Amino acid sequence: MKDPLRHDPVDMVGEAYERMLERAMADFRKAGEKTAPALHSLIDTARDKAIELEELSREEAERIAAYLKRDLTDAGEFLADTGEELKDWLGFETRLIENQLLELFMRAADKTTVELLDIKEKARQASSYHAGEVTGPGTLQCDACGAKQHFHKPRRISPCPDCHATVFHRAGR
Repeated sequence: MKDPLRHDPVDMVGEAYERMLERAMADFRKAGEKTAPALHSLIDTARDKAIELEELSREEAERIAAYLKRDLTDAGEFLADTGEELKDWLGFETRLIENQLLELFMRAADKTTVELLDIKEKARQASSYHAGEVTGPGTLQCDACGAKQHFHKPRRISPCPDCHATVFHRAGR
């Protein structure tokens, strides 16, 4: 079994995150119901597929699916609350992200806003980001010192380079 969370924490974990997003969005395009809960269910299906194909262990797939749901919910909440653009949530220009990943993320985040008001409180509770977790593209800000980390593709969150704290939130939130 491939072990992306241990062999290469930068590239392989990010690839697993992207692959799970791609699978979920491919099924989402075909789905009759286009709501945030439906998207989350399709992420669960993509998680199960990664386990079935032995791309990830059950634990790894559960974590990556949770990270993906967290990121999409957070992006959708930001878009719904502020009316701003995805680049504002990311904290950098969208041209720095591969076109296919950006398109998938934008479509998924936009669909997430449809059902967002019903799950807003859950999203607020789940909006902390911790060192060791994986995040999608965007900018995280250290809760302790305010330093920012920019993620141009999915990868593991490192402790703050300035103060070594381990808890972050999306910049601009």
